[in-house]
Amino acid sequence: MSDYKWKPIEPLTEADRAIDLSAIRPLYEAWRTSKRRLQDLSKQHLEEFNRRLVRRLSVETGILERLYDLDRGTTEALIAQGFAEDIVSHSSTNIAPAHLIDILRDQESAIHLVLDGVAKNRELTRGFLNQLHSVLTRHQETTAAVDQFDRRAEIPLARGKFKEHPNNPKRRDGSIHEYCPPIHVDAEIDRLLACYASYEDEDPILVASWLHHRFSQIHPYQDGNGRVARAIVTLQLLSHELLPLVVDRDLRTEYLDSLEKADSGDLSSLVGLFGRLESNAILQALSVDVDAAVSHQKSLTSAVIESLSEKFKRRKAIRDAELLGVNQIALSLREQARVTVAQRFSELRSATWAVGSSQTPKVENGGSDTNTSHWYKYQVIKTAQDAGKFANFSQDHYFTKGSISIGDERLVFVISFHHVGFELTGIMEATAFAQLESLDEYEDRDKFVEGFRPCSVEPFVFTYLTKPQDVEDAFLRWLDASLAVAFKEFGERL
Repeated sequence: MSDYKWKPIEPLTEADRAIDLSAIRPLYEAWRTSKRRLQDLSKQHLEEFNRRLVRRLSVETGILERLYDLDRGTTEALIAQGFAEDIVSHSSTNIAPAHLIDILRDQESAIHLVLDGVAKNRELTRGFLNQLHSVLTRHQETTAAVDQFDRRAEIPLARGKFKEHPNNPKRRDGSIHEYCPPIHVDAEIDRLLACYASYEDEDPILVASWLHHRFSQIHPYQDGNGRVARAIVTLQLLSHELLPLVVDRDLRTEYLDSLEKADSGDLSSLVGLFGRLESNAILQALSVDVDAAVSHQKSLTSAVIESLSEKFKRRKAIRDAELLGVNQIALSLREQARVTVAQRFSELRSATWAVGSSQTPKVENGGSDTNTSHWYKYQVIKTAQDAGKFANFSQDHYFTKGSISIGDERLVFVISFHHVGFELTGIMEATAFAQLESLDEYEDRDKFVEGFRPCSVEPFVFTYLTKPQDVEDAFLRWLDASLAVAFKEFGERL
């Protein structure tokens, strides 16, 4: 790999603006509407969800920077209970537990500074950036630097001040990634902030991706740049009534690869990653249970509710009818899925003809319109629970099923279209999974469940505001990737 040479940051390009975000854009407004309802019905539950999301972001941002290691069990305990030293054992991390808690609290404080900035409509300025950096590095005394003789040394970290020394990392292959030279940092930050201020009407995920990458290109501080970059992404998203996104440690490689592709002028991978993470955060927030809070609210205001009940019912019926329009989107996507799955299964049969005798593939649609909405309920609910979401089977459920037998092996591939969240939100997702079966085990229920394989890394999300023609290409790309996973798993059994 050759050296990466620094160059001044570029504004959003037409190629950036052409990145396909048609699938996620209807989710923004659907979430804003649902959030207002959640705040009315269960403010306490939503606030607790947000607290945990902030803690998770605080933990993962330091792990990405290799400031510390922390096992998953302790991570979940800290997220659930708060940042307390007595939760952390010496065996769960590679630094002193007290120091770990100090760093986590600094990172949590930075997010609260962002929240306060959003609440007060503070603009992103050089002063705000420096304030964020000071908070994030409060318990970091030193950092590594390289002198003019290419010698590494520990130097004091200037908190809240731009760098005075180059901070260009050397890769394993010996190549150098050059960030903005210290002498140009002031001008580049001014350019970044001026461009950002002009992007108010651009897509928020696109701008968040651009902002993160361009700030990373400048790398204005001696250390802590990644933490500041993710904090200002949170500022950008919250200012547009979206949720903070968490880049989990398991996504570190994809995250860094996406930033490298952006260095070469291709922002699409980073935009795609941020879009998936934002969708997932929204779907998890919609899975907050508000029943208890609703019941309590009714008991306190029963007289008012009784007097207005008929009015509320009429209004709710109109609103629900609008939200249920998402079912028509699901039916349209289901038909696209049926046609595509039938074509791909036919191609699979032709390609594997020599392996063994095969039956003609069978592809069918099912769901609430065919009295089969209960099919695959176990698999769908399990997949949703594993992702921290609630698949709502009290609403309509649809699916496309394809099956083929080759020799003694059978593949069943299913795309499920189901509502997300305890309440009707007008938001649905598609998930895909495969059932891999040996025919002589078909009647054995335990073996049937063991053959279950999720095939979609992320769900395909759509809302009552989605237009099928706008997301057709994105849906077919998602479906193609899911089918590829299923066929690969099936092929390994033949």
